Amino acid sequence: MLTSPCAPTRAPSYVTVLRTPHAARTFGAALLGRLSYGIVPLAMLLAIKDATGSYSAAGGAMAVFGAASVLLSPARAALIDRYGPRRVLPPMAGLYAAALCALALATWRPGAPALALGALAVAAGLCTPPLGPVMRTLWSGLVPDRELLRRAYSLDGVAEELLYVTGPLLVGLIVRTARPAAAVLAGAVLIVVGALALVSSPAVPRGHTKAKAVPADAPAAPLPGLRTVAALRRTALVTVSVGICLGALELLVVAFTEQRGQAAAVSWVLAALSAGSAVGGLVYGTVRWKSANRTRLAAAAAGMGAALTVAGLSPRLYVLAAVVAVAGLFVTPALTTAYLIADESVDAARRTQAGAWVNTAFNAGSSAGTATVGLLVDRLPLTLCFALAAAPALLCAAATVCPWGRRTGGALSRR
Repeated sequence: MLTSPCAPTRAPSYVTVLRTPHAARTFGAALLGRLSYGIVPLAMLLAIKDATGSYSAAGGAMAVFGAASVLLSPARAALIDRYGPRRVLPPMAGLYAAALCALALATWRPGAPALALGALAVAAGLCTPPLGPVMRTLWSGLVPDRELLRRAYSLDGVAEELLYVTGPLLVGLIVRTARPAAAVLAGAVLIVVGALALVSSPAVPRGHTKAKAVPADAPAAPLPGLRTVAALRRTALVTVSVGICLGALELLVVAFTEQRGQAAAVSWVLAALSAGSAVGGLVYGTVRWKSANRTRLAAAAAGMGAALTVAGLSPRLYVLAAVVAVAGLFVTPALTTAYLIADESVDAARRTQAGAWVNTAFNAGSSAGTATVGLLVDRLPLTLCFALAAAPALLCAAATVCPWGRRTGGALSRR
């Protein structure tokens, strides 16, 4: 019987991935450190708000923290590719933790100046260790088989999704018995312990990975910029569109629930999104897809865009929750595929940077989606806002599956 080129077949199990030598230890250490990223944003927001009594000060500090953390992620990843995780991650994690500790001490009592807290937030954002891109680079060395690597990336994406659900819950538990600054300190401890445990793993190379031998005093390899790597550029564009969908969706859910006088239900709808993302990631990794990565990325973006469009037509809250859960099914598969394409687009010496570009593209898209919908939601019907938020993903998906370079008679394709 002939098999369709797009038909899935069974892939190795997740147990096979975790039984790979040093995989469980390395993955566990990375998750411990990355739990800090689920705790710190909410903890920092609450701590600064309590210290200043101002939501605007807290929001401004979080904006500059997020901008410094996201926009400089490729540059920090370049340092890791250049010098290796063992040399770069410990000092980077130490500086990040020191900035968080200083922020926690400054917010322990009310009255701290907002500008000083903003400066500490920027300092923390500048030094945020890229544990996610580092772990995905390590996966490439731990499981060189492409099917196992896809399974590993799916597992990584699902675990990261759960961390961002668990982190705020832990903050809630901490602030019931202590000040929000204590949760900031917890984030500092987690990043140091996780980073040190990660670099102590035998899976972490003692030096940096080189594509070929170069003199010791040679200049650092340039960032794999979006202009120089066509596949990475196209992947980043699609990832930006997925981020726009997700960032817009969270604010649209808030507006939808408030319009119906059910604002308290927003957490349940967003929980359905996270649950759908986890399920989608697990299912995506269980099969051996025959279609190309670019096709799967386009399909995931189109699926999310279509679900977002339908969500705007929901007549009831439970319908919205169900459709949002369907939209979530495409989040982890889209990011997993984007990271796979980034991994294949560059040589081994630049994998951390390539993964960081995808991460930056997604986070930038999410911020842009939230900001744009925030301007539109009070001016346009909510159904139209859902459709406009979905449009970038649908357009990028359509453009991705088009034959690139056909306008120039195939010259671009050959190059």
